[in-house]
Amino acid sequence: MRLNDWQLQLESYLLGEDAEAMQALLPQLRDGPTLSGAGGLRIYHNAYRARLLETLRGDYPTLHAWLGDDQFDDLLRAYLNAHPPSHFSLRWLGRDLASFLEAYLVAEQAAPLAELARLEWAFTLAFDAADAAPLSLADMAALPADAWPRLRVAAHPSLQRLACRHNSLALWRAAKAGTELPDSRALAQEELCLVWRQELVCRYRALAADEAAALQAMLAGATFAELCERLAAQAGERAPALAAGWLKQWLQDGLLQKADKP
Repeated sequence: MRLNDWQLQLESYLLGEDAEAMQALLPQLRDGPTLSGAGGLRIYHNAYRARLLETLRGDYPTLHAWLGDDQFDDLLRAYLNAHPPSHFSLRWLGRDLASFLEAYLVAEQAAPLAELARLEWAFTLAFDAADAAPLSLADMAALPADAWPRLRVAAHPSLQRLACRHNSLALWRAAKAGTELPDSRALAQEELCLVWRQELVCRYRALAADEAAALQAMLAGATFAELCERLAAQAGERAPALAAGWLKQWLQDGLLQKADKP
């Protein structure tokens, strides 16, 4: 058997559920003085699967706390059967869990669980995002007054945006604090949840509908002047001050970069 063929068969064996499915591999193995080749393979199979489960538990602690050990592990085994590792780094192992939940469960069960999975994955993406200097208050102070109306911004690489229709943030906070998780419930109004990295700390906050719409508009390419015009219909003369206050908060949070194109 060629080495490449043996490696592929070993991979197939490790990714399968049956620790006994090793017959094609056994002729290539030698028994040790205290452990047979088959016994060594079983140990390696179990350890590999345990490492995959451990990684996913670490990526999704709130989902784990909500479902409990047995139900969560059953879910993960089903997920791994449908989405075996395809990247050399385990960092990407859980990237498809939310979409898997939507296909695996009925819609009523899937909706809050998939949203929570996306929220937890957003923290992973934010923490691992590329480094970049955010647009700062000092940068804005140096901006000429006549340049403000034309100002365009872009999202910092670490910024993740998630539309939440359930109390996923409350569940995440409770799990993080080690307190009892609240019951899952639908929100009266959808909110935009932001997750980003500031220095080496992941931060988050939920935005009210008006601020969320303003931020989304600017990240979609609206200038500061265009944002003020949109707000004028709702806030009247307060629109520039309201837009400036939000922009200051976004800058303090480190959410923005200057857009590449004017």
